[in-house]
Amino acid sequence: MKILVFSDSHRSRAGMLNAIDAHAPDQVIHLGDLQEDAEELTYVYPRLPVCMVPGNCDGWTMDPLKKQITLAGKKVLLSHGHLWGVKKGYEAAVADARSVGADILLFGHTHKSLCQQLEDGLWMLNPGASRASFGLIVIEDGTIQCSVLPTP
Repeated sequence: MKILVFSDSHRSRAGMLNAIDAHAPDQVIHLGDLQEDAEELTYVYPRLPVCMVPGNCDGWTMDPLKKQITLAGKKVLLSHGHLWGVKKGYEAAVADARSVGADILLFGHTHKSLCQQLEDGLWMLNPGASRASFGLIVIEDGTIQCSVLPTP
């Protein structure tokens, strides 16, 4: 399974569209700011599953600010990141991910990309701002590979 992860698109959709066209993912995840950009992807690619959460710039919404999903048998915890205060550190986000048994923790908000696997196996991925970069997750045979790539 190939998953593309975007965050902080802020009405800049061209890079996301180019990345989707180039990588033909099975799933897209958008981590907020702005959620309407993710909604636009659902119109352009009506058969492509898009999971989204709102960010701090998305205004008032009834949509959940945090989601837990399972993809290819792996548990994923995702949120924009402002709820966890990720600009000051990742401790709250990591603790939340560990408390729910997540295999992958996804967040944005900082506009700075990050891709690392912690000692306990938890993957942390911040795709950065979609104008510059996006995340790629490949799950095959129970193995997770995460990376951050420049936006085409």
